Amino acid sequence: MRNIIKSLTKNFNLSLMFCCFIALTQTVFAQNESVRGKVSDANGAAVSGAEVVLQRRDLRFERVFVTQNDGKFEFSGLADGVYTLTVKAANFGSSVKTINTKDGGEIELKLSTGTISEQVLVNSSSLAGTAESLDVLPGSIDKVEPQVLENSRVLNFSEALRKLPGVNVRDEEGFGLRPNIGIRGTNPTRSTKVLLLEDGIPLSYAPYGDNASYYHPPVERYESIEVLKGAGQISYGPVTVAGVVNYLTPNPPEKTSFSLKLTGGNRGYFNGAGTFGGTYGGTGILLNYSYKRGDGARENINSRLNDFSGKITRSLNSRNFLSGKFSFYKEDSNVTYTGATEAEYALNPRGNIFQNDFFFGKRFGASLSHSFLISSKAALTTNVYGAYFDRDWWRQSSNSGQRPNRLNVDPDCLSLAQLNTTCGNEGRLRTYKLLGFEPRFTYNYDAGDSFRGELQTGFRVHWEEQDREQRNGDLPNSRDGVLSERNYRQNTAYSGFIQNRFIFGRLAVTPGVRIERVNYYRQNNLQTPTFAGAFGRTEFTQVIPGIGVAVNAFKNTTIFGGVHRGFAPPRTEDIISNTGGVIDLDSELSWNYEFGIRTRPFRGVGLDATFFRLDYENQIVPASLAGGVGSVFTNGGQTLHQGFEFNARIDTGTIFNSSNNVYFSTAYTYLPTAEFRGTRLSSVSGFSTVSVSGRRLPYAPENLLTASVGYANPIGFDGFLETVYVSNQFSDDLNTATAIANSNGQRGPIASYTIFNATANYKVEKWRTTFFVTAKNLTDKVYIVDRARGILPGPPRSVQAGIKLNF
Repeated sequence: MRNIIKSLTKNFNLSLMFCCFIALTQTVFAQNESVRGKVSDANGAAVSGAEVVLQRRDLRFERVFVTQNDGKFEFSGLADGVYTLTVKAANFGSSVKTINTKDGGEIELKLSTGTISEQVLVNSSSLAGTAESLDVLPGSIDKVEPQVLENSRVLNFSEALRKLPGVNVRDEEGFGLRPNIGIRGTNPTRSTKVLLLEDGIPLSYAPYGDNASYYHPPVERYESIEVLKGAGQISYGPVTVAGVVNYLTPNPPEKTSFSLKLTGGNRGYFNGAGTFGGTYGGTGILLNYSYKRGDGARENINSRLNDFSGKITRSLNSRNFLSGKFSFYKEDSNVTYTGATEAEYALNPRGNIFQNDFFFGKRFGASLSHSFLISSKAALTTNVYGAYFDRDWWRQSSNSGQRPNRLNVDPDCLSLAQLNTTCGNEGRLRTYKLLGFEPRFTYNYDAGDSFRGELQTGFRVHWEEQDREQRNGDLPNSRDGVLSERNYRQNTAYSGFIQNRFIFGRLAVTPGVRIERVNYYRQNNLQTPTFAGAFGRTEFTQVIPGIGVAVNAFKNTTIFGGVHRGFAPPRTEDIISNTGGVIDLDSELSWNYEFGIRTRPFRGVGLDATFFRLDYENQIVPASLAGGVGSVFTNGGQTLHQGFEFNARIDTGTIFNSSNNVYFSTAYTYLPTAEFRGTRLSSVSGFSTVSVSGRRLPYAPENLLTASVGYANPIGFDGFLETVYVSNQFSDDLNTATAIANSNGQRGPIASYTIFNATANYKVEKWRTTFFVTAKNLTDKVYIVDRARGILPGPPRSVQAGIKLNF
């Protein structure tokens, strides 16, 4: 811990001095503008006690005014520009208005009587809900805000999620197309321990039968990101062991608008993205298209993807609202599955001899949401969703122990010398389909000033299927071959939840329970005398209880705590064998605890801190090629994760009422305990009798830190410097501390590393244009991020510049 603080201080001294120097030597911009107005109700009567918040998000600038009996407000000493006014008052709905200081005049903000209506649309897609919801939310939640996501110019979700505490994201191919996300020490491989949602709807192609991330949309599709941990997870599911990642899409704008963003850089990088939207006669439309291409972290890796999505909203009347979405994604990547051996990495850390490995993927998705305001206190939101995902991965190696996979199997593949001539390949061909139906009911009630409550309940019917084949090709670039696997898998799941929030003044207590029932079916369709038509069925039911408490101890301060049952269903292939036999494999179960605080002690200062404990009684070790060394399905037994996470943001512009803003942000995770417990034996081949109890879990670094310092001014400049630090970690359950010479590279240490990123934006308001430049891994550091299938290096230095035009 001391070394981290020392390193952070050393790395940021120059950055801090630089930003402060810029702030102090800036020309004193004219700040003589003012905004004034009145808050009134629908009848024109003044509203006293209304909180009026003036924000300029590009500067992280904020001021607050509370109205008196005349309902009037005024903000003076402002710089020219576009601001957002938000007004809230007891017993009224909130009102938001965008204003320009050049327009002048008095602004009248009218409030209507508050009902559940304004919250239902937000809560139907967001895990956090409205700002008021955070006061009673019994768990930790973190968010990458829209302005942060925009100005950071992140290349992928891995970079964005590192800005949040508790989240460990492991790079793979360098383009972020298959992120490996772990939360609070859970294994990040293929994000299997995390529930991924899009606007509150399942994003994974098989969340019950195969919760792996071989598909992930580009970051350009989304406006912001939420990560929910703690007892609040039981409202979702099926996975509740670590956390929920929810990607939020933007809503259609009120006025017709069009934007175009073009970005280019080294390593063949290009990104073109366009957005069109508007509202026409009560119907909102938003269309988004992006095209990306570029080289990965190693040689012979290049990715190309197209992503098109749309959102249509419609107010049918004052009580009914429809929202529909659709998306199409296509990826063509020259990318291998395997990592490097120790010898290969020593010779060339970014080398990759498998130049003929390709991944082809396409996905169609659609959803329809209907929100019905039954009354001022009750609402029903119903989601219907479906998706189709098809992916083919043709490769000559699946891990660093295969050089190549057809060695001595194909008669013309006797050594690596024939790799690119006569050695064949293997095609892992997968097709996934899913459908779901999920209504959610919310009811608000009260019994006087001292007690009120909110009841939430809902259920889900979910169906998914997998068609899986493997074909062995004769040549390095074959796209067909001899069929060696043909498998059909199906899951039908029925789930329901109920939770009630009891609010006693400043205290909110939220008990709840979720029930998951999952049906499994697997059939072997490979026509062989032994296995043809072999099939198996099984099912199980799991009860997932939880309770959380939130206390508004002080103004703008919430202390929270909770406990809930962590649950993750086993995959279909792990619980039913290829011959139809049912394997005695339990669900993954844990008890999760957390205690924390959310506070905004001063204007411009936000702090979040949480102590957590994940106590697994049965952590599953799945069988998968992605899992790497020692990956066999087993009831893994007990593990313990406990630690502390911290998140902070400081904006000096808001603190000192200045349009020149020096800002600081940090996300830190300390995980001193992440270890095997109970009777645990190694899963590494040849060491099955060696106890690993008390040893550290693989891919669970003790320290994670992302910290940045930046500066923004009213003429449109915004720039920051960022440090990302990941402490050392182990790659196997034996905690192998020294690399094994001439080995396949799958066992050994992963040393700590620190990388630096920098971004600068300059917005020309009168042109409605933003110019930007960004650099990642400024020092071009070479470091290892993964050994599961061989050694994988982190992304090299990349520099991009671009322009965003708004029409």
